[in-house]
Amino acid sequence: MANKKKKDKKFDPAERNFNNAVNILHNHPMFSSLAYHARFVREKESLCPEDGWAVITNKGVIYVNFNKKAEVENWVYVLAHCLLHLGFNHFKNIENFFIWNTVCDCFIAKFLKEMKLGAPPREFSYDYNFRGNSEEKLYNYFVEEGIPNTMKNFGTAGNNHCDMIMVHEREYSWMDKIDWQKCFAQGLNSAVTSAVNVAGGYEAYLGANKEKITPGKKAKNWFVNSYPLLGAVASSFEIIEDNMICQRMKISVAAVNPQFKEIYINPAAGMDEYECRFVMAHEFLHVCLGHHSRRCGRDPYLWNIACDYVINGWLLEMGLGELPKIGALHDIELKGLSAEDIYDRIVTDIRKYRKLATLRGCGLSDILEGDGTDWWNIGDGITLDEFYKKCLSQGLQYHENTERGFLPAGLIEEIKALSQPPIPWDVELAKWFDNYFAPIEKVRSYARQSRRQSSTPDIPRPRWVYPYGSEDGRTFGVLIDTSGSMDRILLAKALGTIASYSMSRDVPYVRVIFCDAAVYDEGYMSPEAIADKVKVKGRGGTILQLGIDILEKAEDFPKDGPILIITDGFCDKLRIKREHAFLLPEGRSLPFVPKGEVFKMK
Repeated sequence: MANKKKKDKKFDPAERNFNNAVNILHNHPMFSSLAYHARFVREKESLCPEDGWAVITNKGVIYVNFNKKAEVENWVYVLAHCLLHLGFNHFKNIENFFIWNTVCDCFIAKFLKEMKLGAPPREFSYDYNFRGNSEEKLYNYFVEEGIPNTMKNFGTAGNNHCDMIMVHEREYSWMDKIDWQKCFAQGLNSAVTSAVNVAGGYEAYLGANKEKITPGKKAKNWFVNSYPLLGAVASSFEIIEDNMICQRMKISVAAVNPQFKEIYINPAAGMDEYECRFVMAHEFLHVCLGHHSRRCGRDPYLWNIACDYVINGWLLEMGLGELPKIGALHDIELKGLSAEDIYDRIVTDIRKYRKLATLRGCGLSDILEGDGTDWWNIGDGITLDEFYKKCLSQGLQYHENTERGFLPAGLIEEIKALSQPPIPWDVELAKWFDNYFAPIEKVRSYARQSRRQSSTPDIPRPRWVYPYGSEDGRTFGVLIDTSGSMDRILLAKALGTIASYSMSRDVPYVRVIFCDAAVYDEGYMSPEAIADKVKVKGRGGTILQLGIDILEKAEDFPKDGPILIITDGFCDKLRIKREHAFLLPEGRSLPFVPKGEVFKMK
């Protein structure tokens, strides 16, 4: 008995008829574009009155009566009626909205009767004898003379109810940008084309060509055929354009899944082909530039925001497609900065940037995380990361060889950098030190040697020596965060690197200060003794500014001596007047925009 109830629920004829009607409108050339962007809701609790069939909101959401049981033809008529309210641009601010709604219902009923689409429900009235060839003229007539009783029941919401509802739902705010009249115009054009094909024998019936070329598919075909930089990547991705899937995944405009090689585009965003080109290029660059793997412990949403600023700036420079009407993140002041640099700025004002929206929505990252086990192979020994880099590098070569258009210098540099192994952090740190500690040049000395050659003990011989006083002032300051949040292994690695570099560059002593909840000035220490001296205190806090003040005011510390700060980023904003750099664990960032260089330990 339980299985029978479950089976009956699964094959509910009312739900089946409703879904079939929706599919018919999706495949009908005139209504496909409108149905493609609208949202159909059949739930027990909705805005539809109990005696009505359906209502439609200004957001493009159609709420139908869950309890209505009807044939497919009836649902086709009712849903087409609702969609035409959008296509005819009936949502207007008019003084007597009920009369205006009635007027619009009359014109739509006449249109559907002449079109012979679907079958009107039995309770609908069919007296079409009304004056005026436009909604405005009929509206003025009804205001002056009143609404005839025979013309009150053309709406789908039931007696004395409006089937057009003005709402202010934040959930569907992006639908405000959809040009419904443009969608209907596209449908009319497709219907005429299909009718000509039927007359010419190329189609068996109206709308027989079920393969609909959506704006997203057109954009993908353009990348594959005409844009070599991203053509190889585009050919490997599947474009999913389903508003129900996007609603379930909370995707307001678009998102990408690098692992599954899928791009999701929400039809409800109402984008045309050129806007889809911009959005798809945006998602392709997210994947190819490895933004998902370069995050390295950063906040996913804020990192996404930083990458969006970089990508959108490049796309606008390239003139690739059109910026979506809903808008996208762009700031001319951030031009030329890397995603890492922008992220360091963003974290200083999290409250402001938390309110911004990616293409997926506010507070959400449009780089989706797959549920697989890391990266899966697509070929012999090739990971997805390597595949994307290879596609983009080869695409750059084809793009430049065929001169297919302008590319920003920053994008070219980043693409070329993908094929080069990253410079280790300790090498970058050594280069920074080289700016302050050039190798000491040896000079010839004819002073008497302590040991002479046994064959000619009386002959003095020259030798290479360091100049007197060459090591004076050859030092730097190290400010070490020894709080409990510091990773001991990374701290030991950093100190070992500093010690080995100092000895190789003839730095005899280093001024060392330890900081946690208090400051410990250890004075000058030999490089090899630093690692043995450090102990993680873990007293619950980090105060670095006091240590910096001690170094800058110390009379025995050179005025041009640089300062290296080793911390995990959990500190307050610092004021540093002299040359300095930061050494942080990978994935950590500072809560302020640093003026000195930042090196990330791995």
